[in-house]
Amino acid sequence: MSLAKVTSAAVVGLDAVPIEVEVDIASQGLPSFTIVGLPDKAIEESKERVRSAIKNSGIDFPAKRITVNLAPADIKKEGPAYDLPIALGILVADERIPKLSSNVILVGELALDGSLRHINGILPIVSSLKKDIGGIILPEKNAEEASLVKHIKITPARTLKDLIYHFKKEKELPEYYKKFRISAPAHSEYDLAYIKGQEQAKRAMEIAATGGHNLFFSGPPGSGKTLLARTLPTIMPEMTEEEIMEITKIFSVSGMLPVGSPIVLERPFRAPHHTTSSIALVGGGTFPKPGEITLAHRGVLFMDEFPEFPRSVLEALRQPLEDGIVTVSRAQGSLTFPAKFILVAAQNPCPCGYLGDPHKACICTPTQIIKYQKRISGPLIDRIDIHVEVPKVKFEKLSDESLAEESAKVRKRVNDARVIQIKRQGKTNSELCNKEIKEFCKIDEKSKNILKAAVNQLNLSARGFSRILKVSRTISDLQNQKEINPQNIAEALQYRPKERSIY
Repeated sequence: MSLAKVTSAAVVGLDAVPIEVEVDIASQGLPSFTIVGLPDKAIEESKERVRSAIKNSGIDFPAKRITVNLAPADIKKEGPAYDLPIALGILVADERIPKLSSNVILVGELALDGSLRHINGILPIVSSLKKDIGGIILPEKNAEEASLVKHIKITPARTLKDLIYHFKKEKELPEYYKKFRISAPAHSEYDLAYIKGQEQAKRAMEIAATGGHNLFFSGPPGSGKTLLARTLPTIMPEMTEEEIMEITKIFSVSGMLPVGSPIVLERPFRAPHHTTSSIALVGGGTFPKPGEITLAHRGVLFMDEFPEFPRSVLEALRQPLEDGIVTVSRAQGSLTFPAKFILVAAQNPCPCGYLGDPHKACICTPTQIIKYQKRISGPLIDRIDIHVEVPKVKFEKLSDESLAEESAKVRKRVNDARVIQIKRQGKTNSELCNKEIKEFCKIDEKSKNILKAAVNQLNLSARGFSRILKVSRTISDLQNQKEINPQNIAEALQYRPKERSIY
Protein backbone atom coordinates (compact mmCIF):
# COMPACT_ATOMS: atom_id res chain seq x y z
CA MET A 1 0.00 0.00 0.00
CA SER A 2 1.40 3.39 -1.00
CA LEU A 3 -1.70 5.46 -0.20
CA ALA A 4 -3.34 5.79 3.24
CA LYS A 5 -6.22 7.86 4.62
CA VAL A 6 -6.85 8.68 8.27
CA THR A 7 -9.25 11.17 9.86
CA SER A 8 -8.43 14.17 12.02
CA ALA A 9 -10.31 17.39 12.87
CA ALA A 10 -9.90 21.15 12.58
CA VAL A 11 -11.37 23.63 15.05
CA VAL A 12 -13.21 26.45 13.27
CA GLY A 13 -14.39 29.06 15.74
CA LEU A 14 -16.02 27.07 18.53
CA ASP A 15 -16.94 24.11 16.32
CA ALA A 16 -14.97 21.47 14.45
CA VAL A 17 -14.95 19.89 11.01
CA PRO A 18 -13.48 16.50 10.02
CA ILE A 19 -10.18 16.62 8.12
CA GLU A 20 -9.03 13.76 5.92
CA VAL A 21 -5.27 13.22 6.12
CA GLU A 22 -4.11 11.53 2.91
CA VAL A 23 -0.59 10.14 2.77
CA ASP A 24 1.07 8.98 -0.45
CA ILE A 25 4.49 7.28 -0.48
CA ALA A 26 6.21 6.99 -3.86
CA SER A 27 9.39 4.99 -4.50
CA GLN A 28 10.30 7.01 -7.59
CA GLY A 29 12.17 10.30 -7.24
CA LEU A 30 14.40 11.73 -4.56
CA PRO A 31 13.35 11.36 -0.90
CA SER A 32 11.20 14.29 0.25
CA PHE A 33 8.44 15.14 2.72
CA THR A 34 5.75 17.59 1.58
CA ILE A 35 2.56 18.74 3.34
CA VAL A 36 -0.18 20.48 1.33
CA GLY A 37 -3.70 21.68 2.12
CA LEU A 38 -3.22 25.20 3.59
CA PRO A 39 -1.04 24.22 6.57
CA ASP A 40 0.34 26.88 8.92
CA LYS A 41 3.94 27.11 10.16
CA ALA A 42 3.30 24.71 13.08
CA ILE A 43 2.10 22.02 10.64
CA GLU A 44 5.04 22.65 8.31
CA GLU A 45 7.38 22.06 11.25
CA SER A 46 5.56 18.83 12.12
CA LYS A 47 7.69 17.11 9.45
CA GLU A 48 10.67 17.14 11.78
CA ARG A 49 8.62 16.11 14.83
CA VAL A 50 7.01 13.22 12.93
CA ARG A 51 10.34 12.05 11.49
CA SER A 52 12.03 11.99 14.92
CA ALA A 53 9.01 10.47 16.71
CA ILE A 54 8.80 7.55 14.26
CA LYS A 55 12.55 6.95 14.41
CA ASN A 56 12.58 7.09 18.24
CA SER A 57 9.66 4.68 18.38
CA GLY A 58 11.89 1.97 16.90
CA ILE A 59 10.77 2.22 13.25
CA ASP A 60 12.90 3.37 10.32
CA PHE A 61 11.46 6.46 8.66
CA PRO A 62 10.82 5.67 4.96
CA ALA A 63 13.44 7.31 2.78
CA LYS A 64 10.96 7.89 -0.06
CA ARG A 65 8.90 10.66 -1.62
CA ILE A 66 6.14 11.38 0.95
CA THR A 67 3.20 13.67 0.17
CA VAL A 68 0.61 14.54 2.82
CA ASN A 69 -2.64 16.23 1.84
CA LEU A 70 -4.99 17.77 4.44
CA ALA A 71 -8.46 17.80 2.88
CA PRO A 72 -10.62 19.76 2.27
CA ALA A 73 -7.86 21.98 0.96
CA ASP A 74 -9.83 25.25 1.25
CA ILE A 75 -9.92 25.20 5.07
CA LYS A 76 -6.87 26.69 6.77
CA LYS A 77 -5.25 24.28 9.23
CA GLU A 78 -3.27 25.36 12.26
CA GLY A 79 -1.53 23.91 15.28
CA PRO A 80 0.37 20.73 16.10
CA ALA A 81 -2.70 18.46 16.48
CA TYR A 82 -2.03 16.89 13.04
CA ASP A 83 1.29 15.35 14.14
CA LEU A 84 -0.32 12.08 15.23
CA PRO A 85 -2.56 11.49 12.17
CA ILE A 86 0.32 12.34 9.82
CA ALA A 87 2.66 9.89 11.62
CA LEU A 88 0.08 7.08 11.65
CA GLY A 89 -0.84 7.79 8.02
CA ILE A 90 2.83 7.34 7.04
CA LEU A 91 3.04 4.08 9.00
CA VAL A 92 -0.14 2.76 7.29
CA ALA A 93 1.08 3.79 3.81
CA ASP A 94 4.46 2.15 4.53
CA GLU A 95 2.61 -1.01 5.66
CA ARG A 96 4.06 -0.90 9.17
CA ILE A 97 0.60 -1.02 10.79
CA PRO A 98 -2.81 -2.18 9.46
CA LYS A 99 -5.32 0.14 7.77
CA LEU A 100 -7.18 2.39 10.25
CA SER A 101 -10.93 2.98 10.49
CA SER A 102 -12.05 6.21 8.79
CA ASN A 103 -14.63 7.06 11.47
CA VAL A 104 -12.06 7.31 14.29
CA ILE A 105 -10.64 10.79 14.89
CA LEU A 106 -6.88 11.07 15.51
CA VAL A 107 -5.42 14.18 17.17
CA GLY A 108 -2.24 14.86 19.11
CA GLU A 109 1.08 16.68 19.17
CA LEU A 110 4.21 14.53 19.06
CA ALA A 111 7.37 15.14 21.04
CA LEU A 112 10.69 14.13 19.44
CA ASP A 113 10.82 10.98 21.59
CA GLY A 114 7.38 9.89 20.38
CA SER A 115 5.37 10.86 23.46
CA LEU A 116 2.04 12.66 23.02
CA ARG A 117 1.47 16.17 24.31
CA HIS A 118 -1.71 17.98 25.37
CA ILE A 119 -3.51 19.98 22.64
CA ASN A 120 -6.20 22.69 22.72
CA GLY A 121 -9.78 22.40 21.49
CA ILE A 122 -10.55 18.77 22.35
CA LEU A 123 -14.02 19.54 23.76
CA PRO A 124 -15.24 21.36 20.60
CA ILE A 125 -13.89 18.51 18.46
CA VAL A 126 -15.65 15.78 20.43
CA SER A 127 -18.93 17.65 20.96
CA SER A 128 -19.19 18.86 17.33
CA LEU A 129 -18.32 15.53 15.67
CA LYS A 130 -19.90 13.19 18.24
CA LYS A 131 -22.67 11.99 15.88
CA ASP A 132 -20.33 11.40 12.94
CA ILE A 133 -17.49 9.44 14.55
CA GLY A 134 -17.04 6.05 16.16
CA GLY A 135 -14.39 7.21 18.60
CA ILE A 136 -11.35 9.37 19.18
CA ILE A 137 -7.68 8.60 19.82
CA LEU A 138 -5.90 11.39 21.66
CA PRO A 139 -3.12 12.24 24.15
CA GLU A 140 -3.60 10.85 27.64
CA LYS A 141 -3.65 14.38 29.12
CA ASN A 142 -6.74 15.26 27.03
CA ALA A 143 -8.81 12.22 28.01
CA GLU A 144 -10.53 13.83 30.99
CA GLU A 145 -11.65 16.82 28.93
CA ALA A 146 -13.03 14.56 26.18
CA SER A 147 -15.00 12.56 28.78
CA LEU A 148 -17.21 15.61 29.42
CA VAL A 149 -19.11 14.52 26.29
CA LYS A 150 -21.19 11.43 27.02
CA HIS A 151 -21.43 8.27 24.91
CA ILE A 152 -18.17 8.64 23.00
CA LYS A 153 -15.43 5.99 22.71
CA ILE A 154 -12.19 7.54 24.01
CA THR A 155 -8.80 5.84 23.57
CA PRO A 156 -5.99 7.79 25.24
CA ALA A 157 -2.34 7.08 24.46
CA ARG A 158 0.90 8.10 26.12
CA THR A 159 3.29 7.47 23.21
CA LEU A 160 3.31 6.72 19.49
CA LYS A 161 4.90 3.34 20.28
CA ASP A 162 1.87 2.42 22.44
CA LEU A 163 -0.41 3.13 19.48
CA ILE A 164 1.76 1.06 17.13
CA TYR A 165 1.42 -1.93 19.50
CA HIS A 166 -2.30 -1.18 19.81
CA PHE A 167 -2.97 -1.27 16.06
CA LYS A 168 -0.80 -4.37 15.62
CA LYS A 169 -2.99 -6.05 18.31
CA GLU A 170 0.15 -6.76 20.36
CA LYS A 171 -0.96 -4.68 23.35
CA GLU A 172 -4.34 -2.97 23.04
CA LEU A 173 -4.94 0.29 24.84
CA PRO A 174 -7.89 0.41 27.24
CA GLU A 175 -10.82 2.77 26.62
CA TYR A 176 -11.30 5.72 28.95
CA TYR A 177 -14.51 5.35 30.94
CA LYS A 178 -14.10 7.88 33.73
CA LYS A 179 -17.19 10.00 34.15
CA PHE A 180 -16.22 13.48 35.22
CA ARG A 181 -18.33 14.80 38.06
CA ILE A 182 -19.35 18.43 38.01
CA SER A 183 -18.81 19.57 41.59
CA ALA A 184 -19.40 22.94 43.22
CA PRO A 185 -16.47 25.38 42.94
CA ALA A 186 -14.28 26.20 45.90
CA HIS A 187 -15.21 29.13 48.14
CA SER A 188 -14.22 32.44 46.55
CA GLU A 189 -11.81 34.81 48.27
CA TYR A 190 -14.24 37.63 47.50
CA ASP A 191 -17.48 38.08 49.47
CA LEU A 192 -19.91 40.96 49.93
CA ALA A 193 -19.73 40.41 53.69
CA TYR A 194 -16.25 41.99 53.77
CA ILE A 195 -17.13 45.13 51.80
CA LYS A 196 -17.83 48.03 54.13
CA GLY A 197 -20.69 50.37 53.27
CA GLN A 198 -21.70 50.94 49.62
CA GLU A 199 -25.26 49.69 50.21
CA GLN A 200 -26.62 51.33 47.05
CA ALA A 201 -23.87 49.78 44.91
CA LYS A 202 -24.55 46.37 46.45
CA ARG A 203 -28.26 46.74 45.70
CA ALA A 204 -27.43 47.67 42.10
CA MET A 205 -25.17 44.60 41.83
CA GLU A 206 -27.98 42.35 43.06
CA ILE A 207 -30.31 43.74 40.38
CA ALA A 208 -27.61 43.40 37.71
CA ALA A 209 -26.85 39.80 38.67
CA THR A 210 -30.55 38.90 38.63
CA GLY A 211 -31.46 40.34 35.25
CA GLY A 212 -28.07 40.25 33.51
CA HIS A 213 -27.92 44.06 33.33
CA ASN A 214 -24.78 46.08 32.62
CA LEU A 215 -23.32 48.24 35.41
CA PHE A 216 -21.46 51.55 35.50
CA PHE A 217 -19.57 52.59 38.66
CA SER A 218 -18.36 56.14 39.08
CA GLY A 219 -16.44 57.31 42.14
CA PRO A 220 -13.15 58.59 43.54
CA PRO A 221 -10.01 56.41 43.76
CA GLY A 222 -10.10 53.82 46.52
CA SER A 223 -13.88 53.84 46.99
CA GLY A 224 -14.15 50.11 46.23
CA LYS A 225 -15.23 49.97 42.58
CA THR A 226 -12.80 47.18 41.64
CA LEU A 227 -13.57 45.13 44.76
CA LEU A 228 -17.32 45.39 44.10
CA ALA A 229 -16.83 44.25 40.50
CA ARG A 230 -14.70 41.26 41.53
CA THR A 231 -17.41 40.22 43.98
CA LEU A 232 -20.19 40.24 41.37
CA PRO A 233 -19.59 36.63 40.13
CA THR A 234 -20.11 35.36 43.72
CA ILE A 235 -23.75 36.54 43.72
CA MET A 236 -24.60 35.54 40.15
CA PRO A 237 -26.82 32.44 39.73
CA GLU A 238 -25.14 29.04 39.79
CA MET A 239 -24.26 27.86 36.31
CA THR A 240 -26.31 25.24 34.51
CA GLU A 241 -24.59 22.23 32.93
CA GLU A 242 -25.20 23.77 29.49
CA GLU A 243 -23.48 27.03 30.54
CA ILE A 244 -20.53 25.09 32.00
CA MET A 245 -20.05 23.26 28.69
CA GLU A 246 -20.31 26.53 26.72
CA ILE A 247 -17.65 28.26 28.81
CA THR A 248 -15.36 25.22 28.93
CA LYS A 249 -15.50 24.98 25.13
CA ILE A 250 -14.43 28.63 24.80
CA PHE A 251 -11.55 28.22 27.26
CA SER A 252 -10.50 24.95 25.60
CA VAL A 253 -10.19 26.59 22.16
CA SER A 254 -8.24 29.47 23.72
CA GLY A 255 -5.89 27.11 25.61
CA MET A 256 -6.91 28.65 28.93
CA LEU A 257 -8.44 25.76 30.86
CA PRO A 258 -7.51 25.78 34.57
CA VAL A 259 -4.34 23.85 35.42
CA GLY A 260 -5.21 20.30 36.43
CA SER A 261 -8.89 20.71 35.56
CA PRO A 262 -10.67 20.00 32.27
CA ILE A 263 -13.69 22.10 33.19
CA VAL A 264 -14.58 25.67 34.17
CA LEU A 265 -16.90 25.70 37.18
CA GLU A 266 -16.77 29.36 38.18
CA ARG A 267 -18.31 32.18 36.19
CA PRO A 268 -15.58 33.96 34.20
CA PHE A 269 -14.26 37.31 35.38
CA ARG A 270 -12.20 39.11 32.75
CA ALA A 271 -10.48 42.44 33.43
CA PRO A 272 -8.56 43.58 30.31
CA HIS A 273 -6.08 46.44 30.67
CA HIS A 274 -6.99 49.76 29.07
CA THR A 275 -4.21 49.29 26.50
CA THR A 276 -6.08 46.26 25.07
CA SER A 277 -6.61 46.37 21.28
CA SER A 278 -9.93 45.91 19.47
CA ILE A 279 -8.88 42.46 18.21
CA ALA A 280 -7.90 41.31 21.72
CA LEU A 281 -11.25 42.52 23.04
CA VAL A 282 -13.59 41.36 20.27
CA GLY A 283 -11.61 38.44 18.84
CA GLY A 284 -9.89 37.84 15.52
CA GLY A 285 -6.43 37.20 14.16
CA THR A 286 -5.25 35.21 11.13
CA PHE A 287 -7.02 32.20 12.59
CA PRO A 288 -9.85 33.97 14.48
CA LYS A 289 -9.83 33.22 18.20
CA PRO A 290 -12.24 34.36 20.93
CA GLY A 291 -11.53 37.77 22.46
CA GLU A 292 -12.08 39.04 25.99
CA ILE A 293 -15.82 39.55 25.49
CA THR A 294 -16.23 35.88 24.50
CA LEU A 295 -13.98 34.70 27.35
CA ALA A 296 -16.35 36.65 29.64
CA HIS A 297 -19.40 34.81 28.21
CA ARG A 298 -21.92 34.04 30.99
CA GLY A 299 -19.68 35.95 33.40
CA VAL A 300 -18.36 39.47 34.02
CA LEU A 301 -16.28 41.77 31.80
CA PHE A 302 -14.75 44.43 34.06
CA MET A 303 -13.32 47.49 32.33
CA ASP A 304 -11.60 49.69 34.89
CA GLU A 305 -10.58 53.22 33.91
CA PHE A 306 -13.28 53.04 31.23
CA PRO A 307 -12.52 56.42 29.58
CA GLU A 308 -8.84 55.44 29.21
CA PHE A 309 -9.70 52.72 26.65
CA PRO A 310 -9.25 53.87 23.03
CA ARG A 311 -12.47 55.13 21.46
CA SER A 312 -12.35 52.43 18.76
CA VAL A 313 -12.17 49.71 21.43
CA LEU A 314 -15.16 51.10 23.34
CA GLU A 315 -17.26 51.49 20.20
CA ALA A 316 -16.54 47.84 19.32
CA LEU A 317 -18.58 46.91 22.40
CA ARG A 318 -21.81 48.41 21.11
CA GLN A 319 -23.00 45.55 18.88
CA PRO A 320 -22.08 42.70 21.30
CA LEU A 321 -23.84 44.51 24.17
CA GLU A 322 -27.00 44.68 22.06
CA ASP A 323 -26.96 41.24 20.41
CA GLY A 324 -25.06 38.96 22.81
CA ILE A 325 -22.88 37.70 19.94
CA VAL A 326 -19.92 39.04 17.98
CA THR A 327 -19.25 38.27 14.32
CA VAL A 328 -15.61 38.38 13.24
CA SER A 329 -15.34 38.80 9.46
CA ARG A 330 -12.16 38.14 7.54
CA ALA A 331 -11.35 37.59 3.86
CA GLN A 332 -11.57 33.81 4.38
CA GLY A 333 -15.06 34.01 5.94
CA SER A 334 -17.00 34.98 9.06
CA LEU A 335 -17.12 33.38 12.50
CA THR A 336 -19.67 34.11 15.21
CA PHE A 337 -18.71 33.88 18.89
CA PRO A 338 -21.10 34.11 21.86
CA ALA A 339 -20.76 37.24 24.04
CA LYS A 340 -23.49 37.28 26.68
CA PHE A 341 -21.73 38.93 29.58
CA ILE A 342 -22.39 41.54 32.25
CA LEU A 343 -20.29 44.62 31.53
CA VAL A 344 -19.05 46.39 34.65
CA ALA A 345 -17.45 49.69 33.69
CA ALA A 346 -15.71 51.89 36.26
CA GLN A 347 -14.36 55.40 36.07
CA ASN A 348 -13.27 58.33 38.18
CA PRO A 349 -15.51 61.42 37.93
CA CYS A 350 -12.59 63.42 36.47
CA PRO A 351 -8.88 62.90 35.60
CA CYS A 352 -7.71 63.59 39.16
CA GLY A 353 -10.64 61.62 40.61
CA TYR A 354 -11.93 64.15 43.14
CA LEU A 355 -14.66 66.09 41.31
CA GLY A 356 -17.50 66.67 43.78
CA ASP A 357 -15.49 65.32 46.75
CA PRO A 358 -16.50 67.28 49.89
CA HIS A 359 -13.05 66.93 51.50
CA LYS A 360 -10.50 67.06 48.68
CA ALA A 361 -10.48 69.74 46.00
CA CYS A 362 -10.50 68.81 42.31
CA ILE A 363 -7.45 70.21 40.48
CA CYS A 364 -8.77 69.61 36.95
CA THR A 365 -9.77 72.44 34.62
CA PRO A 366 -13.30 72.49 33.13
CA THR A 367 -11.81 71.71 29.71
CA GLN A 368 -10.00 68.62 31.06
CA ILE A 369 -13.17 67.36 32.75
CA ILE A 370 -15.33 67.83 29.65
CA LYS A 371 -12.72 66.12 27.46
CA TYR A 372 -12.46 63.22 29.95
CA GLN A 373 -16.22 62.71 30.18
CA LYS A 374 -16.70 62.90 26.39
CA ARG A 375 -14.38 59.95 25.78
CA ILE A 376 -17.37 57.66 26.28
CA SER A 377 -20.02 58.12 23.58
CA GLY A 378 -23.70 58.65 24.35
CA PRO A 379 -24.84 55.50 22.46
CA LEU A 380 -22.49 53.36 24.58
CA ILE A 381 -23.62 54.97 27.85
CA ASP A 382 -27.22 54.36 26.74
CA ARG A 383 -26.52 50.62 26.50
CA ILE A 384 -25.56 50.41 30.19
CA ASP A 385 -28.70 49.87 32.29
CA ILE A 386 -27.53 50.73 35.79
CA HIS A 387 -25.39 53.75 36.74
CA VAL A 388 -24.25 54.06 40.36
CA GLU A 389 -22.18 56.61 42.24
CA VAL A 390 -19.65 54.88 44.53
CA PRO A 391 -18.71 57.46 47.17
CA LYS A 392 -15.72 57.41 49.48
CA VAL A 393 -16.36 55.16 52.52
CA LYS A 394 -16.44 57.00 55.84
CA PHE A 395 -14.19 56.02 58.76
CA GLU A 396 -17.16 54.92 60.91
CA LYS A 397 -18.07 52.22 58.40
CA LEU A 398 -14.47 51.18 57.76
CA SER A 399 -13.84 50.68 61.49
CA ASP A 400 -17.09 48.75 62.02
CA GLU A 401 -16.08 45.13 62.73
CA SER A 402 -19.51 43.62 62.02
CA LEU A 403 -19.93 41.79 58.71
CA ALA A 404 -22.37 42.83 56.02
CA GLU A 405 -24.76 40.40 54.28
CA GLU A 406 -22.74 37.58 52.77
CA SER A 407 -22.73 36.68 49.07
CA ALA A 408 -24.41 33.29 49.64
CA LYS A 409 -27.60 34.94 50.96
CA VAL A 410 -27.72 37.43 48.10
CA ARG A 411 -27.12 34.64 45.58
CA LYS A 412 -30.12 32.74 47.01
CA ARG A 413 -32.39 35.72 46.26
CA VAL A 414 -30.82 36.16 42.83
CA ASN A 415 -31.31 32.45 42.05
CA ASP A 416 -34.98 32.57 43.07
CA ALA A 417 -35.64 35.67 40.94
CA ARG A 418 -33.74 34.17 37.97
CA VAL A 419 -35.93 31.04 38.18
CA ILE A 420 -39.01 33.28 37.91
CA GLN A 421 -37.61 34.91 34.76
CA ILE A 422 -36.67 31.63 33.05
CA LYS A 423 -40.07 30.11 33.88
CA ARG A 424 -41.92 33.16 32.53
CA GLN A 425 -39.97 33.96 29.36
CA GLY A 426 -37.09 31.47 28.99
CA LYS A 427 -34.36 34.14 29.22
CA THR A 428 -33.09 36.94 31.45
CA ASN A 429 -34.83 40.30 31.49
CA SER A 430 -31.86 42.03 29.84
CA GLU A 431 -32.30 39.77 26.78
CA LEU A 432 -35.95 40.67 26.16
CA CYS A 433 -36.76 42.04 22.69
CA ASN A 434 -39.33 44.79 22.05
CA LYS A 435 -42.17 42.33 21.47
CA GLU A 436 -41.37 40.51 24.73
CA ILE A 437 -41.07 43.79 26.66
CA LYS A 438 -44.63 44.63 25.60
CA GLU A 439 -45.81 41.20 26.75
CA PHE A 440 -43.90 40.80 30.04
CA CYS A 441 -43.31 44.38 31.20
CA LYS A 442 -46.84 45.74 31.39
CA ILE A 443 -47.34 48.79 33.64
CA ASP A 444 -50.37 50.56 35.16
CA GLU A 445 -51.53 54.15 34.55
CA LYS A 446 -49.64 55.61 37.53
CA SER A 447 -46.38 54.02 36.35
CA LYS A 448 -47.00 55.38 32.83
CA ASN A 449 -47.32 58.91 34.21
CA ILE A 450 -44.02 58.55 36.11
CA LEU A 451 -42.31 57.30 32.94
CA LYS A 452 -43.84 60.07 30.84
CA ALA A 453 -42.43 62.71 33.17
CA ALA A 454 -39.05 60.94 33.21
CA VAL A 455 -38.85 60.74 29.41
CA ASN A 456 -39.40 64.49 29.16
CA GLN A 457 -37.08 65.47 32.03
CA LEU A 458 -34.23 63.03 31.34
CA ASN A 459 -34.60 63.23 27.55
CA LEU A 460 -34.68 59.42 27.34
CA SER A 461 -34.16 57.60 24.05
CA ALA A 462 -36.36 54.69 22.99
CA ARG A 463 -33.55 52.36 24.09
CA GLY A 464 -33.32 54.07 27.48
CA PHE A 465 -37.10 53.75 27.89
CA SER A 466 -36.94 49.99 27.17
CA ARG A 467 -34.05 49.49 29.56
CA ILE A 468 -35.93 51.19 32.41
CA LEU A 469 -38.78 48.73 31.86
CA LYS A 470 -36.36 45.78 31.90
CA VAL A 471 -34.68 46.92 35.13
CA SER A 472 -38.13 47.54 36.68
CA ARG A 473 -39.14 44.00 35.72
CA THR A 474 -36.02 42.65 37.44
CA ILE A 475 -36.70 44.66 40.62
CA SER A 476 -40.28 43.30 40.74
CA ASP A 477 -38.94 39.75 40.25
CA LEU A 478 -36.60 40.21 43.23
CA GLN A 479 -39.69 41.14 45.26
CA ASN A 480 -41.63 38.19 43.77
CA GLN A 481 -44.29 40.48 42.29
CA LYS A 482 -46.30 39.52 39.22
CA GLU A 483 -46.69 43.10 37.97
CA ILE A 484 -44.40 46.13 37.83
CA ASN A 485 -45.49 48.81 40.31
CA PRO A 486 -44.64 52.57 40.47
CA GLN A 487 -42.00 51.95 43.19
CA ASN A 488 -40.14 49.61 40.81
CA ILE A 489 -40.20 52.27 38.08
CA ALA A 490 -38.99 54.93 40.51
CA GLU A 491 -36.05 52.79 41.66
CA ALA A 492 -35.09 51.93 38.07
CA LEU A 493 -35.08 55.64 37.19
CA GLN A 494 -32.55 56.28 39.97
CA TYR A 495 -30.06 54.15 38.06
CA ARG A 496 -30.13 56.24 34.87
CA PRO A 497 -27.04 58.39 34.14
CA LYS A 498 -27.25 61.91 35.54
CA GLU A 499 -25.95 65.11 34.05
CA ARG A 500 -22.75 65.95 35.94
CA SER A 501 -21.76 69.50 36.69
CA ILE A 502 -18.11 70.43 36.20
CA TYR A 503 -18.19 73.17 38.81
